[in-house]
Amino acid sequence: MNKNNQTYMAKRQDQQVKWFVFDAAGKTLGRFASEIAKILRGKHTPTYTPHADTGDGVIIINADKIKVTGAKEAQKVYHKYTHHIGGLRATPFRKMKEKKPEYIVEKAVKGMMPKTKLGRRQLKRLRIQASQSRHTQKAQQPILVNI
Repeated sequence: MNKNNQTYMAKRQDQQVKWFVFDAAGKTLGRFASEIAKILRGKHTPTYTPHADTGDGVIIINADKIKVTGAKEAQKVYHKYTHHIGGLRATPFRKMKEKKPEYIVEKAVKGMMPKTKLGRRQLKRLRIQASQSRHTQKAQQPILVNI
């Protein structure tokens, strides 16, 4: 059989994980999160295989400087349930941005990832820092990327 007509299937052991640093300052939340999810899944590479983990690692800095468009800053609400009767807790976007800005970006990216074992494994390569412009992952030798 002609080897040129075979479909390439990536294997995890053949992949080299690269790390990228993204600055979230002034970026729109949804558009920024979709770019991050694309890199975590590996869709930016020509060797993308849907069932294999071919993605790269992402470090996000300045998560507290992310913005949203329209009236979302006043209207967006984050919900969690405590598993007790009447345990629904609602936190507005503004308060969440003050308390846990990393959670805002993490939840947006997580919503764009597949809800499978593979998606959860790929999400483990996401590191988010709230306000510091210097990250702590020096050993990974990350590449600074500007979207």
